[in-house]
Amino acid sequence: MRAPPEDGLSKQELRRLFRRRRRECLPGAAQGTLTTAQRHLSALLAARSGHLGLYWPLGSEPDLRPLAPAWGGRLALPAVASTGLVYRPWQPGGPLAADACGIPAPPGAAPGRQDGSDLAPGAMALLLVPALAMAPCGLRLGSGGGWYDRLRSDPLWAAVPALAVLPAACVTASLPRDPWDIPFDGWIDERDCHLTEAGRRKIASS
Repeated sequence: MRAPPEDGLSKQELRRLFRRRRRECLPGAAQGTLTTAQRHLSALLAARSGHLGLYWPLGSEPDLRPLAPAWGGRLALPAVASTGLVYRPWQPGGPLAADACGIPAPPGAAPGRQDGSDLAPGAMALLLVPALAMAPCGLRLGSGGGWYDRLRSDPLWAAVPALAVLPAACVTASLPRDPWDIPFDGWIDERDCHLTEAGRRKIASS
């Protein structure tokens, strides 16, 4: 049996491979992934109160912003700030400003004022995070910034259910793991919502 093309590649090489693969899946996979999210979100959030963490899509990342009308008043977007990755409340049409990585995000409080807009982990019900690749064990391959791993190294943030979002063609049997990689609870693609065993336990116990 011939090894898959991603076998033995470095993370940098895998990012190039899966970025190309994800781009080739557009637009069909992106629309299908949105449909899957719409189908499963009610069940995922049924037992949890708090904000749904979306993301501002870049490049070939599936756009989940059309979910917003159904969850008005319970939405948040990530922002890279001086303290690291934070989540801030967001509503469609609300003000946005480039964060430290140049990505549109809700602005924080004005300089010199205490920033009350950053949400605590207990205020979050679910995080949906873009991914380049995903392994069934929950390992996610991102763009390499490490922002989500650093955020989720905090046990309070690790307790918030987090699902990766990507096309099914970018799910691979295994991914290299560094000591700082923190597995996700599952992923959403155009086929279904897939939870790891740990993810099922976490969501069931919410």
